[in-house]
Amino acid sequence: MKVLRFADVVKSGFAANKRVFIRADLNVPQDAAGNITEDTRIRASVPCIRMALDAGAAVMVTSHLGRPTEGAFKPEDSLAPVAKRLGELLGRDVPLVSNWVEGVPLEPGQVVLLENCRLNVGEKKNSEELARKLAALCDVFVHDAFGTAHRAEASTYGIAQYAPIACAGPLLSAEIDAISQALANPKRPLVAIVGGSKVSSKLSILQSLAKNVDQLIVGGGIANTFMLAAGLNIGKSLAEPGLVGEARAVIEAMKARGAEVPIPTDVVCAKTFSADAIATVKAASEVEDDDLILDIGPETAQKLAAQLKRAGTIVWNGPVGVFEFDAFENGTRQIAKAIAESSAFSIAGGGDTLAAIAKYGIESQVGYISTGGGAFLEVLEGKTLPAFEILQKRAEPSSL
Repeated sequence: MKVLRFADVVKSGFAANKRVFIRADLNVPQDAAGNITEDTRIRASVPCIRMALDAGAAVMVTSHLGRPTEGAFKPEDSLAPVAKRLGELLGRDVPLVSNWVEGVPLEPGQVVLLENCRLNVGEKKNSEELARKLAALCDVFVHDAFGTAHRAEASTYGIAQYAPIACAGPLLSAEIDAISQALANPKRPLVAIVGGSKVSSKLSILQSLAKNVDQLIVGGGIANTFMLAAGLNIGKSLAEPGLVGEARAVIEAMKARGAEVPIPTDVVCAKTFSADAIATVKAASEVEDDDLILDIGPETAQKLAAQLKRAGTIVWNGPVGVFEFDAFENGTRQIAKAIAESSAFSIAGGGDTLAAIAKYGIESQVGYISTGGGAFLEVLEGKTLPAFEILQKRAEPSSL
């Protein structure tokens, strides 16, 4: 994927004394008192900001926070706590600027945080009027918020249309490289793990991956629906019987090109969905009508782990069982351990997946951890993200 990268803009010397507008993802969780409870996204944004400051630019940074109503400011919508934390990380004061659309006084070497961009009227609908005003604020627009790359909004898409230069920041560039390595030019075998409660929420992802991957490992409620499609009894487990036909079509599409969807041969069952439920390992063919399947069994986990260790590329989205409950975490733990030990390039994304990675302490052993959430899912669906589309358009011909 050919996009102009901010690192190349800096290397060319173009950013010196220029106004640089960075769209970051600073949408961090806060407690009831407004204190930031987890600052990973703020820390991840610092390299791009430092890059701009070191280049001698006048730096504007903005982000969304939560889901505010456009044009109706409320104190809880403010990026003030973010400005404070960003200042601590940068070791300098970071002023927070409100009502900034009409202009921001700023000198080279300075950095300001522009108040929550989703407060601007026209942001969500990508108003051309707003987009042109945002573009007029800068000489260089830097998109460094992969988590918003699937949304065509004024601060993510419209500004990139009209800014003199539009480029990808280091975070977005890393996502592009990882996605290309995993999906566009994968080392094979390519194995995808897709977990979750419902086939319906990930049907298009499953259908898209079925055309490309060598093995499609399904987990959670999704696996239960595939077990139904394979003719197995799943008791009272979470599933979508109405989508058995679609699941069967995915299995057949994979089989037709010599690929497979491994169906669990054993499972871990309980009679109730609770952390203290008694866990029983059963053959997949012996599930009773009042059983709940809450994890893959040890035999299945061992087989899948062996396949992952032989993989060339692994894409991971979703746990394979109720890993939050200790009695039903073995499958996900074994999958995580196998990914960590595999020589394959691995890319992982999605909230539950990141929680599993953190729980099993394998962050440093995963090739790339995507921060994208919805954007990551849309990439797996085979969609072209709006941010990628506009940055590719603006890359040719480059105005540098």
